[in-house]
Amino acid sequence: MLRPRWIGMLLLCLVVAGVFAWLGQWQLGRAVQTNPVPPGATEEVQPLADVVGPGEYLPEPLVGQRVEASGTWVPGDFLIVQSRFNDGVEGYWVTGQLRLAGMSDPTSLAVAIGWAATLEEAQQAVDALERDAARPDVDEPVTVTGRLISDEGPVPPPRGADPQTLTRMSPAALLGQWHDVQGIDVYRPYLASEKAPPPLADISSPAPVEGSGVNWLNIFYAVEWAVFAGFAFYLWYRLAKDAWEKELEDFEDDDAASVDADAADGGPEPRG
Repeated sequence: MLRPRWIGMLLLCLVVAGVFAWLGQWQLGRAVQTNPVPPGATEEVQPLADVVGPGEYLPEPLVGQRVEASGTWVPGDFLIVQSRFNDGVEGYWVTGQLRLAGMSDPTSLAVAIGWAATLEEAQQAVDALERDAARPDVDEPVTVTGRLISDEGPVPPPRGADPQTLTRMSPAALLGQWHDVQGIDVYRPYLASEKAPPPLADISSPAPVEGSGVNWLNIFYAVEWAVFAGFAFYLWYRLAKDAWEKELEDFEDDDAASVDADAADGGPEPRG
């Protein structure tokens, strides 16, 4: 085991184990929130810009944070999302592109405006919103208050459905159907509005369940990295031991072969 080959492999195992140990420490650092969100903080309405910026992922502790945003609706971009449940009843969401006010660059936020029980009611609401947004005398920004939710991720429409059908609330998918999007910044999360204009119903969006501040999945990953580090040393030990045992067996075989050869020759020559 003290041969240069095995010493070199031991040094390599030390490097690999060190990397695994660092990864485990990194996972532990992410497992415990050093600055957890205070209880009830998500219920305090915050300006959108103070919570997350355009293009940024929404940190998990801030999912469900109540925020407010001001801007104007972009005509032609009121879209319907299917398979939305409100207090256990399946229906539709009417969504819109809110072009935010006070931004240095054109910036938009996807907003779930309200819920409808039927597609006909949702379409009626879209028509009404389109008429209001297209009025030339309406240019004052509107302020929308609601919960900030992470992108649900785009999915393909059901088989046989219209290719433009939406079944997930995904700003990335909505962006593909919006107008006037050249050069704009878009928020990754969306806003679920607390108040809906008639004939839409308010979206049911209860306060998020407060966690313990400990991410057990990250702790599990940290334990895994520690096991991997230990396995690196065990692998070196096992390979070195097998090589040593093999050399020992070869030595014993050579010694036995030498004894057999002496016996076949009539034993060692007598001394004069």
